[in-house]
Amino acid sequence: MNWLRAAVAYWAVVFALGFVLGTVRVLWLAPQVGLMPATALELPVMLAASWLASGWLVRRFGLAGAREALAAGLAAFALLMVAECALAVTMMGQTPAQWLAGLRQPHALLGLAGQIVFALMPWWRMRAAPG
Repeated sequence: MNWLRAAVAYWAVVFALGFVLGTVRVLWLAPQVGLMPATALELPVMLAASWLASGWLVRRFGLAGAREALAAGLAAFALLMVAECALAVTMMGQTPAQWLAGLRQPHALLGLAGQIVFALMPWWRMRAAPG
């Protein structure tokens, strides 16, 4: 169950940064440049953070192979989706169905693609690790 602790840590680190950057994106950047450019500007920062965090978790939690790394990434992705839905419900007044429907917007699809890469990042790092 080491992969589950790794998943929670990975999710927490990346979600915290995403919460801060998402606030900046929604409140200040998107009104200036639009949702799609704002998301496109945020995405590389989030992916770089995911790359660094996933490398840390692979080392810190001593994941035993690509399967555990993939399980950690997928569990972190599930936590991320639950947290994002909860934020949409509590902070934006949306229903879960409205949040889910909103994922079809082009900027949201770009963000979702990045979140899928986030989910795969620990597996990728484990496979790229020497030896």
